[in-house]
Amino acid sequence: MPDVPPEVEVRRSPRRRRTVSAYREGGRTVVLIPARMSRAEERHWVEVMVQRLAAREARRQPSDETLLARARELSRRHLDDRAVPTSVRWAANQRSRWGSCTVTDGSIRVSTRLAGMPGWVLDYVLVHELTHLLVPGHGADFWALVARYPRTERARGFLEGYAAASGEAASDD
Repeated sequence: MPDVPPEVEVRRSPRRRRTVSAYREGGRTVVLIPARMSRAEERHWVEVMVQRLAAREARRQPSDETLLARARELSRRHLDDRAVPTSVRWAANQRSRWGSCTVTDGSIRVSTRLAGMPGWVLDYVLVHELTHLLVPGHGADFWALVARYPRTERARGFLEGYAAASGEAASDD
């Protein structure tokens, strides 16, 4: 296929009449187009759909600066402003945890797997990690602070269900 980057796969369908759609599959972008489209129209729509996907993904995964501001607001609302992270950033290498915290330097990392999940789930993970800045371990005092976030049980259930459905091991960390 000329002029199509190797990470983009174009699938033509004789059943598709007017619509064009795109999604991520593994490490590539799949663009679905009507079979009747010319190569010039194909190039145009591939460019448009790649840009749309990138914009949608940017909305779903806020910047590290936005994450830090969100964590500070959650600390203010639910932890009496006592948990003060120095940094909060996305981490692509966290496959068995939703988040992690380094108490010694106040940094929090959040798995990129959370990027497409509801905001209240991300907020729960942030509150969980913020609480580690105040209380090490997962004792009763830790869970009492985490429970100040009103959707704690719902978010934990969501993450447990997600882990079970995807075959991942569930972890509280």
